[in-house]
Amino acid sequence: MATAPVILKRFNSYPKDFRKYFNDFPKLVKGFEWEVSIGYLFSLVELAHNTTIYCGVVKLHKVDKDLAWEAVNNQHIKRESFWEFYKKIFKKLPEKNVLEKLGNASKTRNLMLHGKTIPEKEKRKAVDDILSYASEFNKAVDHAAGFKPFGPLKGFKGRAMSLSKDTSRWVLKGMGFSM
Repeated sequence: MATAPVILKRFNSYPKDFRKYFNDFPKLVKGFEWEVSIGYLFSLVELAHNTTIYCGVVKLHKVDKDLAWEAVNNQHIKRESFWEFYKKIFKKLPEKNVLEKLGNASKTRNLMLHGKTIPEKEKRKAVDDILSYASEFNKAVDHAAGFKPFGPLKGFKGRAMSLSKDTSRWVLKGMGFSM
């Protein structure tokens, strides 16, 4: 399995905007144990997931941006419910191999958070899998909706008009958001 320099080399091969999203990752790999990098990466994955849901309902379903943010921010979105929302919004899930990378890394993170002993090799693989997942997820969302959650989102919506707040509220309720 890859060592820290190999993982950093792979990281540096990703596009600039992607690397900027994970801006502190190189410093963490060089200065801390793998657990710190895993925690950091997963927190940014969860942020990107919430952002994906928000951007998806705003761009694809024309929901009012303020109500969309309120809905996403107030909704308790677990891993399972994230994929349910994703499928409702984008009509299909990313490819199975993309989801498997996140699943493999999640197993390692869960063991880590529950105080289990994990070989360094598995921790490095989890880091590599998270980055690979994020890159592939970016491609899947870009293909489905024209934006990349692991990167800058300026102008993601385009010039399309949004629905009224009343109609937006009904759309969000219909998708399963608590409004």
